[in-house]
Amino acid sequence: MALQNQKHIFDLPEDITYLNIASQSPAFKAIYEAGLEGLKQKNRPYTITGSDYFEPVVTLKKLFAELVDVSDYNRIATIPSASYGIATVANNIVLQEGDEILVIEEQFPSNYYSWKNVADKYNATIKTVNKIEKELWTTSILNAITDKTAVVTLGNIHWSNGSLFDLKAISKKAKQHKALLIIDGSQTVGALPFSVKEIQPDALICAGYKWLFGPYGCAYAYYGKYFDNGKPIEENWSNRLDSENFSGLTNYQEVYKPLANRYQVGESGNFIYIKMQIAALQQILEWTPKVIQAYCKTISAEAVKELRVLGCEIEADDQRTHHLFGIKLPENTDLDTLKKELSSNAIFVSFRGNYIRLSCHLYNTAEDFSKFVHCLTSVLVK
Repeated sequence: MALQNQKHIFDLPEDITYLNIASQSPAFKAIYEAGLEGLKQKNRPYTITGSDYFEPVVTLKKLFAELVDVSDYNRIATIPSASYGIATVANNIVLQEGDEILVIEEQFPSNYYSWKNVADKYNATIKTVNKIEKELWTTSILNAITDKTAVVTLGNIHWSNGSLFDLKAISKKAKQHKALLIIDGSQTVGALPFSVKEIQPDALICAGYKWLFGPYGCAYAYYGKYFDNGKPIEENWSNRLDSENFSGLTNYQEVYKPLANRYQVGESGNFIYIKMQIAALQQILEWTPKVIQAYCKTISAEAVKELRVLGCEIEADDQRTHHLFGIKLPENTDLDTLKKELSSNAIFVSFRGNYIRLSCHLYNTAEDFSKFVHCLTSVLVK
């Protein structure tokens, strides 16, 4: 597919500039139509058959497995949130006293709280990797992994500014020290290529409402061999063997379905959400994350140069992603004035203290970034 703007398939108003997909993605028209089909089906419950509870879920899992390069879709579970997936992982890990759980500085809270509970339970330690000035994040992370490390849990970028972590190198060292590698892909999967076969994480958890364009309340998880015989955090009928046989449901089954199927959330066959998620993943696979990343780099390149001239600090181009990156504003920036200026021009971005996080997609153009730079310039240069 050629690099080109795809705004025509979205339903965004023409007069807004939305550079905040990392907080919540818009739906494109095919997702909207799929949601309507789900609503119509719900309004005609007599048309719902036994297979409707299972077959669409299998289709969805196959699509996500293809996206993240997993051979067996049975290693994929559809879940309601990233925190649910992380909690499932934490529920199935046993640590020794003094073990260390490695997290990064200012890690997103959904990938922290469960680990704090685990650390408290086993008298283990949360070890936070801080960013050292003039040192790459990856170097700091690698230096922090020791024989005490039992779990390395992080995203493949820093969620606040898009700083890249070298997951291949981190995975290699984690395995050398027999530590589990748990990846939160919520800020990248769908917009940046990711291969489970290449990285070999023990689990990959991913919110579905950002770069995967699903409705709020959907997520995905890949669970590796370590979790093959684990305990789910809930028990629901559809995750047990032979649950497709509705007439035999009260012949209670001790055995779970194989691999990650045991971790499926209850009511995973949600007739509305599943249709929307399928439409979303089909479109992403057609675009490909490689193309999305390249397009975002193309439309933001000139703006990044101009922002640096204005005195804004942005991570080096080869050390960050291009679909999401942070801008450290000059110290003298009047944030209240800037926020008012952006609002009056219908420009939507994400503020993090003295930082702005910009996140774009195929519906954006270079003109969107130019509009943002113009607003910032009007505030900084007086």
